[in-house]
Amino acid sequence: MAREVWAAGDPYEAYVGRWSRRVAEAFLGWLAVPAGRDWLDVGCGTGALTATVLGAADPARVAGVDPSEGFLAHARARILDPRAIFQVGDARSLPFPDHRFDAVVSGLALNFVPDAARAAAELARVARPGGWWPPTCGTTPTAWR
Repeated sequence: MAREVWAAGDPYEAYVGRWSRRVAEAFLGWLAVPAGRDWLDVGCGTGALTATVLGAADPARVAGVDPSEGFLAHARARILDPRAIFQVGDARSLPFPDHRFDAVVSGLALNFVPDAARAAAELARVARPGGWWPPTCGTTPTAWR
């Protein structure tokens, strides 16, 4: 029986999560999003970037979305901050209304999405006008630093 590679958080953490945390700190410093904002972490995996946002960016709330329930279970077990929520979702069809988040980030997920252009459009859709989101998504919002 084949085992789902993207289902278990512990093995992922041992190989990728520990490096993601180091990169997340530098990434957040580069973004310079003001405190008290609403964040979305698309492809949050085991929560490395979400945890860094909570610890370094002083957000109002952070939503983490990932297609792997196993990764989300790992994140929920380790991130107990009430400002964080995690839910199953697909980057190509985010389960949020338009213009919901001030900052929309994605650590590594867009590398694995079959239709990255569609996912990029979704990241832009849920970002508030003047918000922060990756410039690789096709256009550069005025607030991107």
